Amino acid sequence: MNTRLNSIDAVVDAHLCTGCGVCAHLRPDALRMQNIDGVGARPLPIVGITSGVAGDALAACPGRSLEHEKVSLEGAPFRGEWGPILDLYECWASDPEVRHRGSSGGVVSALAAHAVTSGAAVGALQVQARKDAPLLNETLLNRSYAEIVSAAGSRYSPASPCERLDLVEAAEGPCVVVGKPCDIAATRAAADRRPELAEKVGLTIGIFCAGTPSTAATADLVRGLGADPADVERLDYRGEGWPGEFRLQTRSGDSHSLSYAESWGSLTKRRQWRCMICPDHTGEFADLSVGDPWYRRTEGQDGRSLVVVRTERGRAALRQAIADGAIEGGQLPLDKLPASQPSLESNRGALWGRLVTLRLARVGRPTYRGLPTFRLWLTLKLGQKLSSFAGTIRRIRVRSLRRPEFDREQR
Repeated sequence: MNTRLNSIDAVVDAHLCTGCGVCAHLRPDALRMQNIDGVGARPLPIVGITSGVAGDALAACPGRSLEHEKVSLEGAPFRGEWGPILDLYECWASDPEVRHRGSSGGVVSALAAHAVTSGAAVGALQVQARKDAPLLNETLLNRSYAEIVSAAGSRYSPASPCERLDLVEAAEGPCVVVGKPCDIAATRAAADRRPELAEKVGLTIGIFCAGTPSTAATADLVRGLGADPADVERLDYRGEGWPGEFRLQTRSGDSHSLSYAESWGSLTKRRQWRCMICPDHTGEFADLSVGDPWYRRTEGQDGRSLVVVRTERGRAALRQAIADGAIEGGQLPLDKLPASQPSLESNRGALWGRLVTLRLARVGRPTYRGLPTFRLWLTLKLGQKLSSFAGTIRRIRVRSLRRPEFDREQR
């Protein structure tokens, strides 16, 4: 396998694709996104088009590289190890239905809806379950309060929101873009290369993310509950209380559920490889990033969301939403961020060891600049340091990282 990441094909073959779809947006003439069973959403060459796409599509790829400009981290708390941070809030949607429906406090939906209803944006680019196939996702530019809040809730399965950045680019005014950290990083990189897109991205909201499981992982979870994936009419990974349960309804009228801990414990075993060597789980490239306030450790209560303000644009949007009554809550001490994500510092420290191992083994690896890992690796215990190397060696073999992720000729 070629370890030089000099094309989109090379990124995919190296198991480094995040499935965001930004390459397909920038090169719609050459690439299309397809859900590969057991793998995830991947860009494939359009029939009759030469493979080996590079240029802007490759430069914007978050699977290949991520980089913070030095100026964005000047004076950042935690020595920049959590990305740019201006403020930290704990908030919830003032609409009790949105708060109940959302995965934590409904803040992502409330922020997006407020931007549209206030006239600051004309729509919100969001991922939601496909009505005809609830185990799969689709990306829509939602333009009304009802449409936006109907998309509330986590989707722990492959999604490619950046493939539909064309909807934002063609919109008549600014739009909100909602996505995982890699989706937002890709949106920002694409906007840097497409002025017409940059004009239309009015606000980016990143959702804390621990990785993307395959669709097959969800299907297996459904089967484990005694249901047929083809018979599922509605599927929710979370929501209706914090943190909520994995719930499904079948067309034959049956309902099944599983606790959040049990469902995520099963799904997380099937995450794509790129997620396991990712330094950004908290949306560092977004205007606002939103996640769970796990420092509370109290389940079954009304949801609350942790909101990290990363840019002045994000700060203005959040303050206006609070002032207009769309969102309630207030500021928190910054130390509540690491307390809410207690495993991320050790995971990011272990990342340094994993990347070094991949380099020594001559296996494809991303390039990260301005996302510190080595300092955190130094704080790990000896056993954790050794595990960051040994575990990666094992995964190179178990995940067959020296071979392409899937057989293209069969697609």
